[in-house]
Amino acid sequence: MNYQRFIALGDSMTEGMTDEFVNGKYRGWADRVADSLAKDNPGFTYVNLAVRGKLIGQVAREQVPQALKLIEGKSTLVSFHAGANDVIRPKYNSEKVIAEYTKTAKAIAAGGSTLMLFCVLENTGEDTKSAKIWQKRFQVFNANVKKVADEVGAILLDPNLDLFWQDRRFISDDRLHMNAEGHYRAAQGVLFVLGKTVDENWRKPLPSKKPDLLALRIYKNIKWFITFGIPWMSRRIRGRSSGDGRSPKYPVPTKWPL
Repeated sequence: MNYQRFIALGDSMTEGMTDEFVNGKYRGWADRVADSLAKDNPGFTYVNLAVRGKLIGQVAREQVPQALKLIEGKSTLVSFHAGANDVIRPKYNSEKVIAEYTKTAKAIAAGGSTLMLFCVLENTGEDTKSAKIWQKRFQVFNANVKKVADEVGAILLDPNLDLFWQDRRFISDDRLHMNAEGHYRAAQGVLFVLGKTVDENWRKPLPSKKPDLLALRIYKNIKWFITFGIPWMSRRIRGRSSGDGRSPKYPVPTKWPL
């Protein structure tokens, strides 16, 4: 399929945190995919409505209606990656979120585009209590994503099929978002399932690395807590989100590349 438009919906993952910073914005896997889809395609346009911190209901209300207006048949590719922020919340309601996800994905599919859905990595390689809780939650969440993808005929990217994703070196210092190499590989994964030309080494594991010394691990933990942990807890206490007041990167069809 030669896609004429790519519309990306979701949260920080699709906004591009924390890839390299280009023109005042995180680049991200979606921008990288747009770069590839735009090659030898002079009429190609790109829309990215994703905003960090958004919950599934917010994506459904704030992004999907706008996206539906911009769909021009199957030559419009729509990526929908949302729900992870709900799953990691302490008061996660699985039935409610899964129902919202299903309803939203089916609404997008009914708009006539080529829809792409994503599973979330279940085993992150971490051995913490939170990681184990999230793994069980994401297993249930992902089972529904696969079910919906099958029902609506969506393209599906499942990172759980590749063990290399468990390498924490694809994650930035905030321990949550992908770094530049992670976004590059995610983009290659998307292009692969779309049937496009990809880097043949995109699935190749990184070279082995010795574990950090105890003193360095302690230093990194303290630095993370001060830099990321405290601000995150502060937002939760105040009922705020990292995406409050932020606008999408490319809210209207943008001729691509810039």
